[in-house]
Amino acid sequence: MLIAGFPAGPWGTNCYVVATGQGAECIVVDPGMDATPGVAEVVRENKLKPVAVLLTHGHIDHMFSVLPVCGTYDATAWIHPDDRHLLADPMAGISPETARMLLGGDHAFAEPDEVSELKDGQALELAGLRFTVDHTPGHTRGSVTFTTPYDGPEEVPAVLFSGDVLFAGSIGRTDLPGGDHPAMLHTLATKILPMRDEIVVLPGHGGQTTIGREKATNPYLQDLETQNS
Repeated sequence: MLIAGFPAGPWGTNCYVVATGQGAECIVVDPGMDATPGVAEVVRENKLKPVAVLLTHGHIDHMFSVLPVCGTYDATAWIHPDDRHLLADPMAGISPETARMLLGGDHAFAEPDEVSELKDGQALELAGLRFTVDHTPGHTRGSVTFTTPYDGPEEVPAVLFSGDVLFAGSIGRTDLPGGDHPAMLHTLATKILPMRDEIVVLPGHGGQTTIGREKATNPYLQDLETQNS
């Protein structure tokens, strides 16, 4: 599997381009602000063809470039229905301070031509890749994670695209519109903690980690494990 990731925009949002290998179709995960040139560079260097954009949630720093990326490559955008409204109205999901900052510029938002909705537990097959979709509310109502299968070669670990649910050493904030801290704790307890330790976590911000490392060091997961023991 080919995974190229890079931080984009003022929020340093990680955008990922994923394919089975060079010269293949690919998917783009979370193209945020200023992500379009990075996507184009990865696509060009590896002779890829984007066929889908997967959004872990609808916050503007993760979907700012969804329209140009989908339009350039005739790709379908995938998002959970609870966050779909943010494609056309991203200001509904951010703080008033951030909204005021962005409204100083000339930005127009709309849904891409093709939008498909994600479901909890869905087995998603795109570009020769397979992902399990988990609905993981808390950061937003429609947050999801994407996990690759466990049935590959033993030396190739499964990968979790965690969006803003789980970071190295922390979790996503829950104080923005649509955030819900009890829902986040439920997500962590029921969706994240049961995952296998060897899964590599590729988060929406910051460096990669593993589920095992987060169980051992992340204070939020440690508190939940203590409560459940």
